[in-house]
Amino acid sequence: MSERYHGRSGSVAVGTNKALLNLFNGGTAQRGRVYDLVLGCVATPADAATHFQGVRSTAVGTEGAGWTPTGLDPASPAAAYDIGMGAFSVEPTKTASSAVFGVSMNQRATFRWVAAPGGEFVLPATANAGMAVESLSSTVTTAHECGIWWEE
Repeated sequence: MSERYHGRSGSVAVGTNKALLNLFNGGTAQRGRVYDLVLGCVATPADAATHFQGVRSTAVGTEGAGWTPTGLDPASPAAAYDIGMGAFSVEPTKTASSAVFGVSMNQRATFRWVAAPGGEFVLPATANAGMAVESLSSTVTTAHECGIWWEE
């Protein structure tokens, strides 16, 4: 039976090609499956737009902070995947033409994506490879957050 975990970004100023979080393999032969994502703005509501996408990544980058994944079952072992988040001083290496989702949203909105059964984003069993959630473009530089749930 697979284990399920949760992680999130902190408040990250969006812009062009700015990662909110990078979920990556900590070096095991485990393949992860992302099944739920939530994006939202933590700033004072305004009328501004941002385009977000999830892309495959092959290197971690230099994160602003880390997040220890939380097992949804308190008896779960430590997660094989890890999360880099915050303002990255060096962005994760993102694979060209590998977007697995994209959404444009107003700053006043919250977005949630839930996989249909069998429609999860599958991550490779390769060290440091995974998926980055980034703002591809934005009309503002206000702070957003991202929550992510996966199984391994």
